[in-house]
Amino acid sequence: MSESGEGLSAVCDGPRVDVIIAAWNRADTIERAIRSALDQEGLGRVVVVDDASIDDTLARIEALARADARVVAVGLPVNRGPAAARNAALALACAPFVTILDADDYLLPGRLVGLMAWASDQDFVADDLVRVEDHSLGPATTPSVSDQAAFAPWSLDFETFVRGNIARRGRPRRELGFFKPLIRLEFLRQHALAYDEGLRLGEDFDLYARALRAGARFRVVPALGYVSVTRVGSLSGRHGRTDLQRLLERTLALDGPGLSRRERIALAALGRSLDARIQWLLLIDAVKAREWGGMVRPFRRSFTVTGFLLANLGDQVVRRSFSCLRGFWETRR
Repeated sequence: MSESGEGLSAVCDGPRVDVIIAAWNRADTIERAIRSALDQEGLGRVVVVDDASIDDTLARIEALARADARVVAVGLPVNRGPAAARNAALALACAPFVTILDADDYLLPGRLVGLMAWASDQDFVADDLVRVEDHSLGPATTPSVSDQAAFAPWSLDFETFVRGNIARRGRPRRELGFFKPLIRLEFLRQHALAYDEGLRLGEDFDLYARALRAGARFRVVPALGYVSVTRVGSLSGRHGRTDLQRLLERTLALDGPGLSRRERIALAALGRSLDARIQWLLLIDAVKAREWGGMVRPFRRSFTVTGFLLANLGDQVVRRSFSCLRGFWETRR
């Protein structure tokens, strides 16, 4: 692992928030992300871990580290996934609080100060995300006062968090696991919490869920300026069956002594939702292989899975029909 940046010797009682970034092949956006963090009032350092990119992401990070001592650049020798990269960054964190920034996202001015205003008695503070399409390369519009007023601050508990990560059909992806909160570093270290490096999907969800299980005080507040860029083909939007299976296993492992009946029911519901997505991928594989038994087995899994599969199949029929009709009318022109 290579490191650069004079900030490695920073005193831990300095500025209040370290921003940590895990990057992989993000040469197109990494400079924007880092600069948006450097513009924040209340910043300690920006700890950036390159996860063995094959483009010039690391070179761009190191150039910014040479120009600004607050940037710490770390290069991993082999690709280990976002969880491992974030753990490497957490190990170098020095400020009392840390917050995560994805390499293709960016921060609006004042976000860190806004989060810290809520942090006196909280272990986690998460703000609602400002979402923009990937073609929006310039600064996003700050949420209006009316938008913020409609989002009253609230305390997040384990059951609500678990249920908030069940994807809903026909709605944009807004699962609570996508939050990028301010985190009290002492809480993570006190409870020996870190990202599960066996996960390449849902690693944020898993960490936040375990923190809530450990008694974290978690506040959700209106949007303060985390800009989440929706990208076609992003890692969070595409995943394989193995990734989903690992996430399902970690989700079910959250069950155990100390949970209420409602919390266990919520975990079971999330497990069924994840299993339905796994069975959909199995069905697709069986169709491609023309394996009739494999096509039937997913429908025998549960009522939840059957409903999910039928709805997805219906969507496919509608899309194909629309595509055929469009092609027909184009040929008639």
